[in-house]
Amino acid sequence: MISDYLLLAVKNLKKRKLRVFLTLIGILISIATIFVLISASLGLEQAVQEQFRLLGTDKFFIMPRGQLAGPGTSGAVSLADKDVKVIEKVSGIKKTTSFVASPAKIEFSNQIRYTNAIGVDLETADLYFESGTLKVDEGRLLKKGDLDNIMIGSQYKYNALFKKPVIVGDSLLLNDKYQLKVRGILSPIGNSQDDRQIYIPIDKFREIFNIPDRIDQIVVQVQEGQDIKDVASKVEKKLRQSRDVTEKTQDFSILTPEELLTSFGTILNIITGFLLGIAAISLLVGGIGIANTMFTSVLERTREIGIMKAIGAKNSDILLIFLIEAGMLGLIGGVAGVLAGTAISKSLEYIAVHQLGTTLLRSVIPSYLVIGSLAFAFIIGSVSGIWPAWKATQVRPVEALRYE
Repeated sequence: MISDYLLLAVKNLKKRKLRVFLTLIGILISIATIFVLISASLGLEQAVQEQFRLLGTDKFFIMPRGQLAGPGTSGAVSLADKDVKVIEKVSGIKKTTSFVASPAKIEFSNQIRYTNAIGVDLETADLYFESGTLKVDEGRLLKKGDLDNIMIGSQYKYNALFKKPVIVGDSLLLNDKYQLKVRGILSPIGNSQDDRQIYIPIDKFREIFNIPDRIDQIVVQVQEGQDIKDVASKVEKKLRQSRDVTEKTQDFSILTPEELLTSFGTILNIITGFLLGIAAISLLVGGIGIANTMFTSVLERTREIGIMKAIGAKNSDILLIFLIEAGMLGLIGGVAGVLAGTAISKSLEYIAVHQLGTTLLRSVIPSYLVIGSLAFAFIIGSVSGIWPAWKATQVRPVEALRYE
C-alpha cells in the first residue's frame, strides 16, 4: 500500500515540474545554509581543540586588562619585568617566558608592508615556541646570541607578500632604520595574521620600538604533577599583592587552557546560534513554499480526490498521500541542499587554505550531520503539508465529482 502511495506521489510531482522545482530551491537554500554553518562551526571547534592539544595542559597565560585588540595594542595598564620575577617565586612554577608586540613597518625588494612584530625573550624562547606551536620550515629558530636576526612567518615565503619570496639569509629593513637578517622561516600556523608576523630578540625589539619595560603576555608552565588551577590561583594572589590591587580592581587576567576553551566555545555557540536563526528564516520560507504548492495541488486535484473517495478511499488514505508528497518535496530538497552544502563547504575550505593561508576554516561533515539534515528536511516538508493534506480530506465526493 505504501509503495503504491509513493509511486502516486512521484507521478503527481512529475506533473508539476516547474512549480516543484521552484519550491525545491527554497528548501535547497535553507538546508545548504544550515549544513555549511554547522560544518564550518564543527571544523573551527575541531581546529581550536587541536591547537589546545598541541599547547598541552601545563601552561597558562597572564595578560593586562584593557588591551583593545590583543598584544601590542594600547591599554590602560601593562605588565612589566618585575611581574615576571614575582611569578617565578611562586611554588609549583617550572618556567616562565614573556613577549611584547608592536606594529612594524617592513621593507624588502623596494616594497613596504605593515605587520606585527613580536619581541621574544631568547633566554626562555623554547617555552614561547612550544606554547605557540612554532615549527621551522626553513633555517632555524632564534637562539641566544641572535641579536640582529629575526624569524618570519610562512606568508613571506609562500603567499607573495613581496614581489619575490623571502628566503633564509635575506635582510629586511625594519622601521626605515634597522637591517635584520632572516634566520628562520616558520611553518604555516593556520592563521593569516600569525603567519605574517616577525619575531625579534626582545633586547633588539626594545631598542627598535623604544619600549623599555612593557610586557604584553606572560606564559607560565607548571611543574609536573601540579594542579594548574591551584598554581594559577597562587600566582593571581601574589600578583594582586605586588601590584597593590584587589579582586574588584584587578588589572590583569589569568587564563588556563580550560577557561580559554570554554570562552571560545561560548562565543562560537552565540555566533552559530545567531547564524542558524537567520538560516531558520529561509527554512520557514521554504516550508511556506511547500505548503503553497500542496494547497494548489489540492485545488487542482479536487475531482481526482472525489473519485478516490467514491471508489472507497478513506480520509486517512488521502491524508497519507498528500503527506508523502510533501515529505518527498522536503527530502528531495534536503538531498540537493546537502550536496550543495558539501560543495560549498569544501570550496570554502580550499579557498581558506590556498588563498587565505588559514586552516581554521575547515569543513567537517560527520554522518550525523548528513542524516540529520535529510531527516530535518523531510520533517519540515511533512509538517508544511499537514494543513493542505487535512483540507484534502474535507473534500466531499459528490461536490468533487461536479468540480471542473
